[in-house]
Amino acid sequence: MKKIVVLTGAGMSAESGIATFRDSGGLWDKYPVEQVATPEGFAQNPKLVLDFYNIRRKELLSSEPNPGHVGLAELEKDFEVRIITQNIDNLHEQAGSSSVLHLHGELMKAQSVKNPGLIVELTEKDNYEIQVGDKGSDGAQLRPFIVWFGEAVPMIEPAIELSAQADIYVIIGTSLNVYPAAGLLNYVPKDVPVYLIDPKEVTAYREGIRIIRKGASEGVAELAGELKKLYL
Repeated sequence: MKKIVVLTGAGMSAESGIATFRDSGGLWDKYPVEQVATPEGFAQNPKLVLDFYNIRRKELLSSEPNPGHVGLAELEKDFEVRIITQNIDNLHEQAGSSSVLHLHGELMKAQSVKNPGLIVELTEKDNYEIQVGDKGSDGAQLRPFIVWFGEAVPMIEPAIELSAQADIYVIIGTSLNVYPAAGLLNYVPKDVPVYLIDPKEVTAYREGIRIIRKGASEGVAELAGELKKLYL
Protein backbone atom coordinates (compact mmCIF):
# COMPACT_ATOMS: atom_id res chain seq x y z
CA MET A 1 0.00 0.00 0.00
CA LYS A 2 1.45 3.35 -1.05
CA LYS A 3 2.26 5.81 1.73
CA ILE A 4 0.87 9.29 1.13
CA VAL A 5 2.33 11.98 3.39
CA VAL A 6 0.29 15.19 3.45
CA LEU A 7 1.54 18.55 4.73
CA THR A 8 -1.34 20.91 5.48
CA GLY A 9 -1.47 24.59 6.40
CA ALA A 10 -4.06 27.26 7.12
CA GLY A 11 -5.65 26.98 3.68
CA MET A 12 -6.74 23.45 4.55
CA SER A 13 -9.15 24.73 7.21
CA ALA A 14 -10.12 28.07 5.69
CA GLU A 15 -13.22 26.58 4.03
CA SER A 16 -14.37 25.45 7.48
CA GLY A 17 -14.41 29.06 8.65
CA ILE A 18 -11.18 28.91 10.62
CA ALA A 19 -9.48 32.31 10.46
CA THR A 20 -6.06 32.27 8.82
CA PHE A 21 -3.11 34.06 10.35
CA ARG A 22 -0.99 35.39 7.50
CA ASP A 23 -3.44 36.36 4.77
CA SER A 24 -4.55 39.95 4.35
CA GLY A 25 -7.17 40.56 7.03
CA GLY A 26 -5.92 37.52 8.94
CA LEU A 27 -5.36 37.25 12.65
CA TRP A 28 -1.87 38.76 12.57
CA ASP A 29 -3.39 41.95 11.16
CA LYS A 30 -5.60 42.20 14.24
CA TYR A 31 -3.32 40.79 16.93
CA PRO A 32 0.42 41.51 16.86
CA VAL A 33 2.37 38.27 16.90
CA GLU A 34 4.56 39.52 19.73
CA GLN A 35 1.54 40.00 22.00
CA VAL A 36 -0.29 36.69 21.58
CA ALA A 37 2.14 34.14 20.15
CA THR A 38 5.40 34.48 22.06
CA PRO A 39 6.52 33.45 25.55
CA GLU A 40 7.33 37.11 26.21
CA GLY A 41 3.79 38.17 25.30
CA PHE A 42 2.36 35.58 27.67
CA ALA A 43 4.64 36.71 30.50
CA GLN A 44 3.63 40.34 29.95
CA ASN A 45 -0.12 39.89 29.57
CA PRO A 46 -1.30 36.31 30.18
CA LYS A 47 -4.98 37.27 30.17
CA LEU A 48 -4.74 38.74 26.67
CA VAL A 49 -3.05 35.59 25.38
CA LEU A 50 -5.46 33.21 27.10
CA ASP A 51 -8.46 35.18 25.83
CA PHE A 52 -7.05 35.10 22.29
CA TYR A 53 -6.91 31.30 22.31
CA ASN A 54 -10.25 31.00 24.12
CA ILE A 55 -11.78 32.84 21.17
CA ARG A 56 -10.01 30.49 18.75
CA ARG A 57 -11.44 27.48 20.61
CA LYS A 58 -14.95 28.88 20.56
CA GLU A 59 -14.56 29.37 16.81
CA LEU A 60 -13.34 25.80 16.37
CA LEU A 61 -16.20 24.33 18.40
CA SER A 62 -18.68 25.86 15.95
CA SER A 63 -16.74 24.64 12.89
CA GLU A 64 -16.87 21.35 10.99
CA PRO A 65 -14.46 19.53 8.70
CA ASN A 66 -14.82 20.53 5.06
CA PRO A 67 -14.92 18.08 2.14
CA GLY A 68 -11.13 18.41 1.83
CA HIS A 69 -10.62 17.03 5.33
CA VAL A 70 -13.12 14.27 4.64
CA GLY A 71 -11.50 13.45 1.30
CA LEU A 72 -8.10 12.94 2.92
CA ALA A 73 -9.65 10.64 5.52
CA GLU A 74 -11.36 8.62 2.80
CA LEU A 75 -8.04 8.06 1.03
CA GLU A 76 -7.17 5.74 3.91
CA LYS A 77 -9.40 3.12 2.27
CA ASP A 78 -6.79 2.64 -0.45
CA PHE A 79 -3.57 4.23 0.84
CA GLU A 80 -1.57 4.61 4.01
CA VAL A 81 -2.14 8.29 4.75
CA ARG A 82 -0.02 10.19 7.26
CA ILE A 83 -0.85 13.86 7.85
CA ILE A 84 1.58 16.50 9.07
CA THR A 85 -0.30 19.67 9.88
CA GLN A 86 0.77 23.16 10.80
CA ASN A 87 -2.79 23.79 11.98
CA ILE A 88 -3.73 23.74 15.63
CA ASP A 89 -7.36 22.73 15.02
CA ASN A 90 -8.56 19.13 15.22
CA LEU A 91 -10.57 19.05 12.00
CA HIS A 92 -8.45 16.29 10.45
CA GLU A 93 -9.27 14.08 13.43
CA GLN A 94 -12.94 15.05 13.32
CA ALA A 95 -13.04 14.03 9.66
CA GLY A 96 -11.68 10.59 10.51
CA SER A 97 -7.98 10.78 9.71
CA SER A 98 -6.22 8.22 11.90
CA SER A 99 -2.65 9.56 11.80
CA VAL A 100 -2.17 13.29 12.39
CA LEU A 101 1.07 14.90 13.53
CA HIS A 102 0.64 18.45 14.82
CA LEU A 103 3.75 20.55 14.31
CA HIS A 104 2.56 23.66 16.12
CA GLY A 105 0.52 22.19 18.94
CA GLU A 106 -3.17 21.56 19.51
CA LEU A 107 -5.80 24.13 20.35
CA MET A 108 -7.97 21.79 22.41
CA LYS A 109 -5.18 21.04 24.85
CA ALA A 110 -3.43 22.98 27.63
CA GLN A 111 -0.06 22.45 29.24
CA SER A 112 1.66 23.44 32.48
CA VAL A 113 4.04 26.38 32.32
CA LYS A 114 6.27 24.47 34.73
CA ASN A 115 6.14 21.05 33.08
CA PRO A 116 5.42 21.09 29.32
CA GLY A 117 4.84 17.36 29.43
CA LEU A 118 1.79 17.83 31.65
CA ILE A 119 -1.03 18.01 29.10
CA VAL A 120 -4.69 18.69 29.85
CA GLU A 121 -7.46 17.91 27.35
CA LEU A 122 -10.03 20.67 26.75
CA THR A 123 -12.84 18.66 25.26
CA GLU A 124 -16.07 19.92 26.82
CA LYS A 125 -17.98 22.71 25.14
CA ASP A 126 -18.64 24.27 28.55
CA ASN A 127 -15.03 23.80 29.69
CA TYR A 128 -12.93 24.98 26.75
CA GLU A 129 -11.50 28.16 28.24
CA ILE A 130 -8.24 28.64 30.13
CA GLN A 131 -8.26 31.46 32.66
CA VAL A 132 -5.57 33.11 34.74
CA GLY A 133 -5.42 31.00 37.89
CA ASP A 134 -6.30 27.70 36.19
CA LYS A 135 -3.63 25.24 37.26
CA GLY A 136 -2.44 21.78 36.36
CA SER A 137 -1.94 18.93 38.82
CA ASP A 138 1.55 20.30 39.52
CA GLY A 139 0.09 23.55 40.83
CA ALA A 140 1.40 25.64 37.93
CA GLN A 141 -0.58 27.93 35.62
CA LEU A 142 -1.93 26.34 32.46
CA ARG A 143 -1.12 27.81 29.06
CA PRO A 144 -2.19 26.90 25.52
CA PHE A 145 -0.54 23.76 24.13
CA ILE A 146 0.84 25.82 21.24
CA VAL A 147 4.35 26.20 19.85
CA TRP A 148 4.92 29.94 19.98
CA PHE A 149 7.42 31.97 17.99
CA GLY A 150 10.86 31.57 19.50
CA GLU A 151 10.09 28.12 20.89
CA ALA A 152 11.45 24.80 19.65
CA VAL A 153 9.23 22.62 17.41
CA PRO A 154 9.38 19.24 19.18
CA MET A 155 7.62 17.31 16.41
CA ILE A 156 9.84 18.45 13.55
CA GLU A 157 12.10 15.37 13.72
CA PRO A 158 9.19 12.90 13.40
CA ALA A 159 7.87 15.06 10.54
CA ILE A 160 11.23 14.87 8.79
CA GLU A 161 11.24 11.08 9.17
CA LEU A 162 7.73 10.83 7.73
CA SER A 163 8.60 13.07 4.79
CA ALA A 164 11.59 10.90 3.96
CA GLN A 165 9.38 7.77 3.94
CA ALA A 166 6.75 9.11 1.52
CA ASP A 167 5.81 7.31 -1.69
CA ILE A 168 3.63 10.30 -2.61
CA TYR A 169 3.88 13.76 -1.04
CA VAL A 170 1.04 16.27 -0.95
CA ILE A 171 1.14 19.91 0.17
CA ILE A 172 -2.17 21.66 0.83
CA GLY A 173 -2.91 25.26 1.79
CA THR A 174 0.48 26.38 3.00
CA SER A 175 2.68 29.21 1.71
CA LEU A 176 5.88 27.24 2.40
CA ASN A 177 7.24 30.38 4.05
CA VAL A 178 7.17 29.22 7.67
CA TYR A 179 10.19 27.31 8.86
CA PRO A 180 11.00 24.67 9.90
CA ALA A 181 7.83 23.23 8.27
CA ALA A 182 8.69 24.76 4.88
CA GLY A 183 11.94 22.79 4.85
CA LEU A 184 10.21 19.41 5.01
CA LEU A 185 10.03 19.25 1.22
CA ASN A 186 13.83 19.03 1.19
CA TYR A 187 13.64 15.62 2.87
CA VAL A 188 11.26 14.09 0.33
CA PRO A 189 13.19 11.72 -1.97
CA LYS A 190 13.77 13.18 -5.43
CA ASP A 191 11.93 10.38 -7.21
CA VAL A 192 8.76 10.83 -5.15
CA PRO A 193 5.86 12.59 -6.92
CA VAL A 194 4.81 15.83 -5.20
CA TYR A 195 1.38 17.47 -5.46
CA LEU A 196 0.66 21.03 -4.38
CA ILE A 197 -2.94 22.13 -3.82
CA ASP A 198 -3.54 25.85 -3.39
CA PRO A 199 -5.69 28.43 -5.20
CA LYS A 200 -2.83 30.93 -4.87
CA GLU A 201 0.59 30.85 -6.42
CA VAL A 202 3.06 29.14 -4.10
CA THR A 203 6.79 29.11 -4.66
CA ALA A 204 8.06 25.58 -4.12
CA TYR A 205 11.74 25.07 -4.77
CA ARG A 206 11.51 21.75 -6.54
CA GLU A 207 11.03 20.79 -10.18
CA GLY A 208 8.22 18.63 -11.44
CA ILE A 209 5.59 19.45 -8.83
CA ARG A 210 2.04 18.73 -9.97
CA ILE A 211 0.14 21.91 -9.11
CA ILE A 212 -3.62 21.85 -8.54
CA ARG A 213 -4.68 25.49 -8.42
CA LYS A 214 -7.83 24.97 -6.38
CA GLY A 215 -9.05 25.25 -2.80
CA ALA A 216 -8.69 22.33 -0.43
CA SER A 217 -12.06 20.69 -1.08
CA GLU A 218 -11.97 20.78 -4.87
CA GLY A 219 -8.25 20.11 -4.91
CA VAL A 220 -8.43 17.00 -2.72
CA ALA A 221 -11.26 15.63 -4.87
CA GLU A 222 -9.13 16.09 -7.99
CA LEU A 223 -6.11 14.60 -6.25
CA ALA A 224 -8.06 11.54 -5.12
CA GLY A 225 -9.31 10.89 -8.63
CA GLU A 226 -5.82 11.19 -10.07
CA LEU A 227 -4.20 8.97 -7.46
CA LYS A 228 -6.78 6.23 -7.91
CA LYS A 229 -6.23 6.21 -11.65
CA LEU A 230 -2.46 6.03 -11.26
CA TYR A 231 -2.07 3.59 -8.38
CA LEU A 232 -5.22 1.45 -8.05
